[in-house]
Amino acid sequence: MQISAQQLAELLLGIARAQAGMIQGLENEMAGVRSGRIIPALQNVAHLRDHPNPTLTDLPVRVLLGTLGRQVPDAASVVRDLERLLGGAEVAAAPAAAAAAAADGPGLDFSKPG
Repeated sequence: MQISAQQLAELLLGIARAQAGMIQGLENEMAGVRSGRIIPALQNVAHLRDHPNPTLTDLPVRVLLGTLGRQVPDAASVVRDLERLLGGAEVAAAPAAAAAAAADGPGLDFSKPG
């Protein structure tokens, strides 16, 4: 299966919306938990101060933070970040690299019988 940067961006946005819904539910039950506990923890995990531009690890958290804000990120901006982080290559290049690594040795793929 191959996935494009656009499809991955839409997937990240969908996951962030689901997480934002859960955070909203917590906020409804425990007033102040969002701004007092969740947002500061997410900002810490997103490395906002350390990395002005998101890394591939920081991107999902930053998408979630954007979803929690007033201006929800659009798929085009997430696609731009993904393409920048992946060097302009399609996301589908990762399976080819994994296949090349598997050809070098047994690896850790336990899905196939030994």
